[in-house]
Amino acid sequence: MNSIGSNKVAPRILIADDDPCVVRALADRCSRMGFGIETATSGLQALIKASRHQPDVLVIDVHLPELDGLSVLAYLSETEKKSSHVVVMTGRPGQEILKICDGLDAFCIHKGPSFWNELEARLSEICPDQAFAIGRSAKIEVKKRPRVLLVDDDISVKKMFFHQFEQLGADLLYAADGTRGYWKARREQPTAIVADYCMPNGDAEYLLSRLRNTKETATIPVIVQTGRRLDEAIKQRLRQPFVGQPGAVRILRKSPDGRELFAALQRLCGFARDLDGESLYQ
Repeated sequence: MNSIGSNKVAPRILIADDDPCVVRALADRCSRMGFGIETATSGLQALIKASRHQPDVLVIDVHLPELDGLSVLAYLSETEKKSSHVVVMTGRPGQEILKICDGLDAFCIHKGPSFWNELEARLSEICPDQAFAIGRSAKIEVKKRPRVLLVDDDISVKKMFFHQFEQLGADLLYAADGTRGYWKARREQPTAIVADYCMPNGDAEYLLSRLRNTKETATIPVIVQTGRRLDEAIKQRLRQPFVGQPGAVRILRKSPDGRELFAALQRLCGFARDLDGESLYQ
């Protein structure tokens, strides 16, 4: 593939992934490099944006809702609207996916510990004029410990989870109601938010609406947990997008051990240790 030479206009990159945490992290780092950023959270949205704007670089996950990433690339190739440079992300690399990517002239990267280094090297090759900014961005210190904001009016929930978060190598932030949770999220910018459904001064629906209507918090993933049984209408309202941003990524019943909750948070936050305090990267 040819590299993108010197341009007065910043090269444009479209990032497509259904995980808001991944989109947010990639968009932040790529913007520091000087790329113009577009994002998509579904295959259909990625197809529409890529067809209309034809970004210089397309970074797309294989597994997307509505239309998978490889189907998006196949359609763009058939219509001759595929971006000049394509990077495919996958959590489950295999020979079949690698073969398909090779046929579509796309570069495949595994979502593993070396993901960022591989993506950085590829972007340096594609956009040599961004190489200095890429190196500078890599040196920027980032918070190593994930931070999770718990929004729940039951203080005993915080006490119950505090030790588990320490074992996971994460920091637990706390707010006692929806209004305080919103303002704490704006101030602290947590990695993820866990909110009770029913709370004083703003329930989970109120909190989601405020978060999604605010630029600083629009893409922070939110898990809703509750001790009561919610009907399907409420669950649908919680899951539906707010102003183009995803609703609740998971809706869970509260449990004494929180195993299901921590499994969901592991996907969003990438904890360094498990619930027994053992390193996940040995």
